[in-house]
Amino acid sequence: MEDNTTPIQNKIANSGLITIDLEELYHKGERILFDIKDQLFRGMILREKDFREFVKLHDWSQYQNKNIAFVCSADAIIPTWAYMLLAVSVEPFANRYVFGDLQILETILFNDALQKINAEEYKDVRVIIKGCSDVHVPVSAYVEITHKLSPYVKSIMYGEACSNVPIWKRK
Repeated sequence: MEDNTTPIQNKIANSGLITIDLEELYHKGERILFDIKDQLFRGMILREKDFREFVKLHDWSQYQNKNIAFVCSADAIIPTWAYMLLAVSVEPFANRYVFGDLQILETILFNDALQKINAEEYKDVRVIIKGCSDVHVPVSAYVEITHKLSPYVKSIMYGEACSNVPIWKRK
């Protein structure tokens, strides 16, 4: 009996497609929303002397390697210097800190990670940006990776190798 079977080939593995999984860029450090509303006098006014005392006595080391989003959820006018004072206080400890909510923090964390990608390494290749993740990847990260890679790659697709959506192709 003759063996006419041909070995099974993984066409996806042999296709030359490179998959980029943005989930791998997720910073695993804890996210903290740091709301200064509790430091306001009568819930409305930031008094400099009291605020400076709070900043001086606060244990900033508890934010070691964490990601901090500074906000004030109270309807109050907070001077810019207050957020700057928070920034210099948490600087020696935090991984990253921003002014804004947790969504802004997440966007900036992904943007920081995307800036480290050398787009030239993807020159003339076909890229799939993986679509499904176990962690939330902001839409802004997908837009930024597209912006970063499009001058270099042959094509960009979204999804999985077996089921993708064409996004861009060099002419």
